[in-house]
Amino acid sequence: MKGSKVGVLSMVVLVLLLIVEFSAGLSICNMNDDGFTACKPSVTQPNPVEPSTSCCEALSSADLQCLCSYRNSLLLPSLGIDPELALALPAKCNHTSPPSC
Repeated sequence: MKGSKVGVLSMVVLVLLLIVEFSAGLSICNMNDDGFTACKPSVTQPNPVEPSTSCCEALSSADLQCLCSYRNSLLLPSLGIDPELALALPAKCNHTSPPSC
């Protein structure tokens, strides 16, 4: 029981740190908050749209392997991002996804 409480607390701290990073305008995986904002309509249910030019440009400079590390994280759904839509985004922007993603 103690281990699960520590795991939950660690996840809460991680989410809070990432929220602070987003709000401070810092980048994650070489993608800044403007890039995330540009791509959000394409990775949000129930009516995702095709990625915009701004989204694809932001994705072109992003570290896709780093972003892939969030694939099974609870972070994406907590931010309203559908992980499956997010994983499809590089192909929609004509970028090559990391092979292990």
